[in-house]
Amino acid sequence: MDTTWHNLHEFIAIMTNPRIYKPPTPLADALAQIAYWMESPSLRLLSEGPGYLEHLALLATQGTVSGAMILDARVAALCRAHGVRELWSADRDFSRFPGMVVRNPLTA
Repeated sequence: MDTTWHNLHEFIAIMTNPRIYKPPTPLADALAQIAYWMESPSLRLLSEGPGYLEHLALLATQGTVSGAMILDARVAALCRAHGVRELWSADRDFSRFPGMVVRNPLTA
C-alpha cells in the first residue's frame, strides 16, 4: 500500500471531526489505526525527492490548480514521482490530472 503523510493527516482530520461523525472517532483511536497501518510490511510512505517539483509543476499547470487544490496536486505529484499508476480516492478532484487513473473504492 502506498500513501503519503498528507493522506494520513487527512484521515485523522476526517475521523475526529464532530461535524462529519456523531460521535467522532477519538483521537487515540485514529492514531492507533495509523500505527497499525505503519506496522504493515507492504506500506510505503511517499515523500518528496528529486524530480518532485517538476511533477508538481506539470500537474498543477495541466489541472489548472490553485488555492487549496494544490494539496491534491501534491498527492498526485508524489504518486507520479514514485511510479504509482492508480490512485484510489472518492475525491473527484483528482480527475483533473491527465494521466492519473483514479478509482473510487466506494463504488462498484
